[in-house]
Amino acid sequence: MLKYEDNIKEIHKRLGIPADYGNRFGLSLQLEEVNLVEIEKDVFGRPQRLSINASNLWSAMKAQAEKEGVLLQVVSAYRSVFQQERIIQQKLDQGQSISKILEVVAAPGYSEHHTGLALDITTSGCDPLTELFELTAAFSWLNKRAIKYSFSLSYPRDNGGGVSYEPWHWACRANVTT
Repeated sequence: MLKYEDNIKEIHKRLGIPADYGNRFGLSLQLEEVNLVEIEKDVFGRPQRLSINASNLWSAMKAQAEKEGVLLQVVSAYRSVFQQERIIQQKLDQGQSISKILEVVAAPGYSEHHTGLALDITTSGCDPLTELFELTAAFSWLNKRAIKYSFSLSYPRDNGGGVSYEPWHWACRANVTT
């Protein structure tokens, strides 16, 4: 664990992420899952992966939603620390400030995507990763039924951690063993 933490600190230093980032937002360091399975391609045609248990629960939830006429589509799932670092570096290269970036992107090591338990979800007719998702039948369905499959909304409006509202970001809360 110490080597992982040291690696995260080094990445944060390179990117200019404040040393107190986790404490400031009330976030815990997230370990990267290594036992992943491919679930499906996302809306951009990229293969996506989740932990084995989260994959099974996602498949069951998605199938039930479809039976009820609701289409759930993956925007993204597992994301490595390296991928998270690349996303932030690209935004820095575009001239965005690290403080603005961290309002909408978790710092490497702190993203739920590292755990293999989180999904960004959309539905047909909705631009991915927008608050408009909360106006869809898919969001309404998830709010009523996702808990049955151990999924919950990670960043509701006015959440205690001060993380931006993300109606599209759902994570599996089941006890996961690898």
